[in-house]
Amino acid sequence: MTIPVRLSTLSVLLLGFLLNGCASTGKSTPAADGTVSKTSAVKNPSTDSNAAKTLGTSAGSSLSTGAGAPEKLASAELAAVDSVTFNRKSDASTNNGPVFKNAEPPSSYPTVNKKDPWESMNRSIFWFNEKLDDNLLRPVAKSYRYVMPDPLEVAIRNVFSNMNEIPVTFNNILQLKFNNALQSSGRLLVNTTAGLGGILDVASKLGLEKQNEDFGQTLGFYGVSPGPYLVLPLLGPSSARDLGGLPIDLATDPVAVGSWFVAPFIGPVVSATRFADMRARLLENDKTFEDASLDKYEFMREAYLQRRQHLVYDGNPPKSNEDEETE
Repeated sequence: MTIPVRLSTLSVLLLGFLLNGCASTGKSTPAADGTVSKTSAVKNPSTDSNAAKTLGTSAGSSLSTGAGAPEKLASAELAAVDSVTFNRKSDASTNNGPVFKNAEPPSSYPTVNKKDPWESMNRSIFWFNEKLDDNLLRPVAKSYRYVMPDPLEVAIRNVFSNMNEIPVTFNNILQLKFNNALQSSGRLLVNTTAGLGGILDVASKLGLEKQNEDFGQTLGFYGVSPGPYLVLPLLGPSSARDLGGLPIDLATDPVAVGSWFVAPFIGPVVSATRFADMRARLLENDKTFEDASLDKYEFMREAYLQRRQHLVYDGNPPKSNEDEETE
């Protein structure tokens, strides 16, 4: 009886190895591109070798136990095959996981300032303006201030300020600020007549204060958002809204419009004089800008945006979400 039992056990063992080999070679695995290829299903050699060792150990123990060996051998084979299949499924599931850990994007993405999404371009233009100012505009402004007598410099400044009352009155009317429109038009009338064409600022002594209005503020009055921050060549800080209002500002500027009706050389001379006067008034602020922050670009941006917000709302801007969070 011992020989038949051993022969039957050996037959079951050989049949088990044959079935295991067929199951391994006949199994199809999905390729990376989504197609199915008939390849070997053994992805983890160490796992399969452990299963083979388990099978061999079970077979050896069954050979020494006699009549119950075939049933134990069959159960050992099934356990080994299930273990290999489970490991393969585990490997496949790990390869199909999310791209990012915990389904979160990496923290290395650069942050974008919502107010200044084109910061890289703006900084390049800002650098160009700084170089132009250091090598041309600032020396011209210093020379203008050095050559021009103080009374004449004040007179020129008053004349340009008086001509600016025209666009100020125009934008006051557009914003339905009729009291302000009467005040700015009154300044224009008083300084043009009693002030000898604007050379003297008589209106300020009468209590008619100077105002600051442009078409960019008019757009803001009607709810147009500032849009992205911009730095314009030569002109400096601006925004998408203020850039859109620039053509109207030029169309209502007496200096820009008058340049078309005078001799060709007068317009550029008047414009250059006004520009030199504007830059000369900012000479006192140069050291403040240099010492205020380590990043001059950021300081200029925040100062410009806050000032424009202040002008649009006539000194009473609404609280932003950032202001509410800080309180």
